[in-house]
Amino acid sequence: MLYNSIFWVIVAIVVIQFIWSQVLAALNRSRMSDTLPPELEGIYDDEEYARQQQYQRENSKLNLIEQSIMTLLMLAVLFSGSLGWLENVLSQYLGNEILVAIALVALATTAMTLVSLPFSYYDTFVTEEKFGFNKSTRPLFFRDTLISLLLSLLLTSVVVGIIVYFVQLSPEWFWLWAWAILTLFSVGVNYFYSELIVPLFNKQTPLEEGELRDSLINLAQQTDFAIKDVYLIDGSKRSTKANAYFAGFGSKKRICLYDTLLDQMDTEEITAVLAHEIGHYKKRHIITSMIRGVLISGFQLWLMSLFLKSPALATALGSKTGEASIILGIIAFGMLFGPISELLNLGENVISRANEYQADAFAAQYDHAESLIGGLKKISSQALSNMTPHPLVVFWNYSHPTLLQRMAALGVGKPSV
Repeated sequence: MLYNSIFWVIVAIVVIQFIWSQVLAALNRSRMSDTLPPELEGIYDDEEYARQQQYQRENSKLNLIEQSIMTLLMLAVLFSGSLGWLENVLSQYLGNEILVAIALVALATTAMTLVSLPFSYYDTFVTEEKFGFNKSTRPLFFRDTLISLLLSLLLTSVVVGIIVYFVQLSPEWFWLWAWAILTLFSVGVNYFYSELIVPLFNKQTPLEEGELRDSLINLAQQTDFAIKDVYLIDGSKRSTKANAYFAGFGSKKRICLYDTLLDQMDTEEITAVLAHEIGHYKKRHIITSMIRGVLISGFQLWLMSLFLKSPALATALGSKTGEASIILGIIAFGMLFGPISELLNLGENVISRANEYQADAFAAQYDHAESLIGGLKKISSQALSNMTPHPLVVFWNYSHPTLLQRMAALGVGKPSV
């Protein structure tokens, strides 16, 4: 195999990304302590804080092992030229370049799923079980894994198939055509997410009549937020951890609450969480996030169009033909794009954290600041969340501010346990 300059750049990117992720993990571990920090008094007690620290240590150790193995396997694939060899074998049997591309990506996706499966299994049935979070059964776990894999294969096949088709149809302008089609596809998936994707994993039922539903509907009316209903997600069949989210847009917008949320929070606190979610909608965070995503995908496709014709990309991944390969070029470009993607994600996280502050402030306008912080405190403490991560980790990885940062921004003191 010819190890050209692009090959070594890709290897360097893979190694540097692994090292950087572990530097961040080490910085988080450096913040660990056996003594409860003063700022967490009233949020964690000594016993729960000790559990949280142990939970963090075990997750960090598992992540280190998984990332190390994944990185070593990636390097083995690169140095062996396996992708180039596999493309050659598939070409002999399938012939059609679109089918070859879809098959290659499908096999790679399946392989990555199988490699990560033992770690996911251990996390669910050992770590999460040990700390009292897991409610999933083994049949449900493997069903979820299979559905997730099939869904991933479907989506990647559509994306790869569209790109390769338009490269063949219009090499100069494929990026523009592919961008348009993929944008429509992405918008459609987001629009029908609650109706098409969520039912594959969870049951959604309208919230029953009662005090909570009345409070939420009243809030929607107060904030001039048109909504048909609030839906309950049966998250308790997998975990005790709670969540709430906003899905869809337009006539398909929907507020979804995990049923575990009802066990952990009172009516006022859940209403405050809904006020926060409505704040995202009123501040146009959802639509602006979609627009940014569309623009970034267009930029990525345009940039890829400048490099895709280069035979050096295919050679870097093990092709021995000396000719350009669409699918190997796409994969190689994806690896080369990694550092740019990191910076784009960094910028997106900065914007996302600012949006969270704005949504919190919106909830506070309707006198829900205390209840919101009270609810977030319960969710965070019961999930054993790390509330004192290293500032660089927050800056680089966190899409949400920490609980302490949100408390400070709202001027709300530490709630009592």
